[in-house]
Amino acid sequence: MAQFPNLPQQLTSTQVIVRFWLRMIILVFFATLGSIGFGRSLAALLWMSMILGAVIGVMRREPPFDKVLNHWDETVAYAALCCLVSGFNQAVPF
Repeated sequence: MAQFPNLPQQLTSTQVIVRFWLRMIILVFFATLGSIGFGRSLAALLWMSMILGAVIGVMRREPPFDKVLNHWDETVAYAALCCLVSGFNQAVPF
């Protein structure tokens, strides 16, 4: 059986940014399929991603204010986008 070399536990900031944008593309795709409307679906998916990011950050014991980006920074980005999308949802009556 092949042995994996010791992989680094911490990703670089560039890898975290790429991971964030790939997840955002997936979230936007699934929000377009939502039956409750794009804005409300995206807000719900961002809220769930925010919770998931915080849980993963706690499980991996990542420090919130580290030199490189991690799950906590993604959580903050998801929270900010969730607030922005929720604000637009309330501002635009349909």
